[in-house]
Amino acid sequence: MNPEEKKLETPVAPIAPVVPAQKPRISYDDFAKVEMRAGKILSVEPIPKSEKLLKLSVDFAEGAPRTILSGIAKYFADPQVLVGKKVMFVTNLEPRPMMGLESNGMILALSTDDGKFSLLEPNSDIPEGTKAK
Repeated sequence: MNPEEKKLETPVAPIAPVVPAQKPRISYDDFAKVEMRAGKILSVEPIPKSEKLLKLSVDFAEGAPRTILSGIAKYFADPQVLVGKKVMFVTNLEPRPMMGLESNGMILALSTDDGKFSLLEPNSDIPEGTKAK
């Protein structure tokens, strides 16, 4: 047997793809409990003594705006650029106290390990309060 034939006979182990760790799957019924709505950011304030948190006042067409605290400050040199943006939020989370304030929802965004960031923004003609389906 020549050396070239021997190379062909050597078994090669398949390379397994690298799959990031995933959270356990949830049922459709569990996912259906999550309410996501479009909200318009009315105002933004940095939270004293916090490098991460911003206090957002958000209109969901509910009669009064909601306060939502979000750890997105590091992505905005000037957080005032958020004012007027329409963004998607989870709106049926239980209120959560943070830094002496109460947050009544969660902004939906994406970020990567290398610092890329994006808010989930619906088209501008989608009214405040519209539910994701």
